[in-house]
Amino acid sequence: MKLKILDRYLIKQFLQTTVFGLFAFIIIFIIIDAMENLDDFIDQSVPVLRILHYYLVFSPEIVRLMTPVAVLFAALFTVGKAANLSEMTAIKASGVSLFRFMLPFLITSFFLTLFSIYFGGYVVPLANKNKVKIEQVYLKKSIYYAQSNIFFQDNRTRIVSIAFFDSDNNRANQVSIQEFSDDDLTLMKSRVDAAFLIYEPKDKYWIAETGVSRKFNDKNEIAEYFDKRKIEGLNFLPEDLSNKQQKISEMNLTELKELINTQKRAGNDPSSTLIDYHSIFAFATTNIIVVLFALPISTNKRKGGLASQIGINILVTFLYLVFVEISQAFGKNGALSPIFTAWFANMVFLIAAIFNLIRAKL
Repeated sequence: MKLKILDRYLIKQFLQTTVFGLFAFIIIFIIIDAMENLDDFIDQSVPVLRILHYYLVFSPEIVRLMTPVAVLFAALFTVGKAANLSEMTAIKASGVSLFRFMLPFLITSFFLTLFSIYFGGYVVPLANKNKVKIEQVYLKKSIYYAQSNIFFQDNRTRIVSIAFFDSDNNRANQVSIQEFSDDDLTLMKSRVDAAFLIYEPKDKYWIAETGVSRKFNDKNEIAEYFDKRKIEGLNFLPEDLSNKQQKISEMNLTELKELINTQKRAGNDPSSTLIDYHSIFAFATTNIIVVLFALPISTNKRKGGLASQIGINILVTFLYLVFVEISQAFGKNGALSPIFTAWFANMVFLIAAIFNLIRAKL
């Protein structure tokens, strides 16, 4: 019974401190960002309610990034306070081992990890989409125009490339449609290059403007220039192009998986997208790793008290984040496999946490 009471007490303190830390980080981030964007808000005469909406949809990204840090601080404050008040001495004297003491923290961190996977995989991308729309409409940031070079396979014999897609006008810019032989997929039969490809929603077909159509046979090429031409047989819609043009930060786990499969079918290298996909899971798992690393240090009184413990663990946290960035840089350059890249930092620091745990005095 005493252990159950202790577990409930530790979990309650741990969760309360985590939530408090997240709120504190959100407020700090919003204040800093608001100061940076204040001139843009004033210049574009953005309504106050729209600014509040902007920061409402910006908050999920802050929560995703700061959850491991908030978990770290919560573990430090909860256990560090107990150590400084000699509560840890009483707990150890009652026969509770370090591993048993850590159990409620680990269980809570496990559920926080599951929450972080769903939150970072579905809630954050949806919020980012709304954030991008507000930036585009009210802050006049042409986000979609920055995303260029859309390549995809429309069917077995057709490849489409688009420089960028204007979703407001349903207009693709700098388009190339290449048709290949059904018998020999390396042999191009025809090609249409156009400055614009505009979708007619009433008639549900695409119209190419200002372009050239080429047909190839064994020896000759026939070129025909046109101002406007109806392009039949295309299997994609404007919303498909908008989805293909999304930034990785706007895609949920399902969309990322579909993008990976599309890239594989088209013969493109999906390594970068695979790293982003697995990084969502790896980053969420950080909640457990920081608890494993922090608790053995915090359970013993040290010179400098809680401040020194916080300093040590903050240093470790930032080293971890730097290590993640470095490993991802190597992975996206092809030096490491995508899955290994996403999980490499976690594996290294998990080993360090286990080593630290073994060294800790029971």
